[in-house]
Amino acid sequence: MDYLLGIDVGSTSMKALVYDLDGNVISQGSRPTISVANDPNHPNWQVFMPDHIWEGISSAIHDAVSQIGAKDRIVAAAVTGLGADAVPVDANGIPVYPFINWICTRTTPQYDWWLKNVGLEKTFEITGWQPFIWSTVLRFMWLKENEPEIAKKVHKWLIVEDFVNFKLTGKYSTDYTDASPTLLLDQKTLQWSDEMLKSAGLHKDLLPTPQRSGKLVGGVTPEAAAKTGLTVGTPIFQGGHDYLIGALAAGAFSPGMFLNVTGTWELVITPTKIPQFTRELLNLGITVEAHSAPDMYCAWGGGTAASMLEWYKDQLGTEADRLAKTGKGNVWSNLMDEAISSPPGANGIFFLPHFNGSACPNLDPRSLGAFLGLNDTTRREDMIRALVEGLNFNTLDMLKALEKGVGKPADSITAIGGGTRNAFWMQNKADISGLPVVTLEIEEATALGAAMLAGVGAGMYRDLPEAAARVHRPGKTFEPNQKNVSLYSDLFGIYKEIYPSVKSLNTRIYERFRG
Repeated sequence: MDYLLGIDVGSTSMKALVYDLDGNVISQGSRPTISVANDPNHPNWQVFMPDHIWEGISSAIHDAVSQIGAKDRIVAAAVTGLGADAVPVDANGIPVYPFINWICTRTTPQYDWWLKNVGLEKTFEITGWQPFIWSTVLRFMWLKENEPEIAKKVHKWLIVEDFVNFKLTGKYSTDYTDASPTLLLDQKTLQWSDEMLKSAGLHKDLLPTPQRSGKLVGGVTPEAAAKTGLTVGTPIFQGGHDYLIGALAAGAFSPGMFLNVTGTWELVITPTKIPQFTRELLNLGITVEAHSAPDMYCAWGGGTAASMLEWYKDQLGTEADRLAKTGKGNVWSNLMDEAISSPPGANGIFFLPHFNGSACPNLDPRSLGAFLGLNDTTRREDMIRALVEGLNFNTLDMLKALEKGVGKPADSITAIGGGTRNAFWMQNKADISGLPVVTLEIEEATALGAAMLAGVGAGMYRDLPEAAARVHRPGKTFEPNQKNVSLYSDLFGIYKEIYPSVKSLNTRIYERFRG
């Protein structure tokens, strides 16, 4: 049998999945992605080690490939992943410094410099993005300013996916979706912007030439074949940034669809034919960038999400964990049972989901998370329900911004990602948004989207629409409970007042403890 391989380098795990042409998972392998604090004097400085990334993903690929039959073959593969994080390599392709992790705060001074000297308007006008503390260009600038001797050794900067492609093929490459969050790509020409490069003090030779997702990168080298179990010469096609690759598996490359990606980050995305870079979109915190689908763009708003549920589980989910260890459910089902036992509105507890700042509709990297309304009758159950409700209020906030920005209302939300396995989260999302939430029976949408690109590149599908139709699996639709919709409509007004009420305090706290 002929199979396709989707490779996904995520912020919590690295995965390799073998698919048949109908999108069924044949085999898979995975390894955890481990973030490291590499400076004891700066606990907020976090990195991914290049050797860890390559060892982890190559082992995951080997596990997946070793499970298929001797007469089966991997026809093609593509790589997707978390994007933005980049590693500098020397002329021999050897990393000279780790990946600076997207949760690392060391680039705060460079962020402030960029806002003052380049500005929001100029950045958005050219790149379609608004600066984040983790924007890739700021890592380039940090290394140059703080490790000048190391910076002199840099031959190429490679985004995580580009690094894996290099290790597989020996070729330097990148695509439009991975080039976009660098703040260096001109979205109109889809080439590196001379103006942005000049602002950053960089030369374009330090960056691979951008190309569209789905283009051939190269064949697997003998060294990579020995490491991964792939056949020498197996074609590797250009993948891209995870959320826009996952969108392919959901068929989200036609205007009018609103896609909700739920994972470590949560995004609301709508495809567009013609990009717009208006002041209104800028003010709403919306990003406009090239899609992974040919000749398409998209607009989106986003922010971190599931990482806060993970935080709650690890720090406050002790009872749910204890029950799971005694054979009663699992920790996640137990936590959601707790949430369900609290009434809609969580007995007056609200949660501001800004653990990693705010992006849309309020761009503020110094914003922090908060529970409000706590009192001596507050229960653990209220807090976990308030956290889920806070995430969904934030999704509604992003959706309303996107609807306003593109001038089109949503009539439903299509959801993909790990969060769709959480029925309470999805039902609450429908109740808070007042819209049906449509899930798909897709296993690992980002890896599947990468496999689809590989399949189109290798001629196994005619084009992406054919591939999307072939792998489509409808899932459950969560219809809004109208009684809850009315309640949450009122509570959303309170939620909207939280951020401006605590903004100045959060900024002071950030500067004191995290800046």
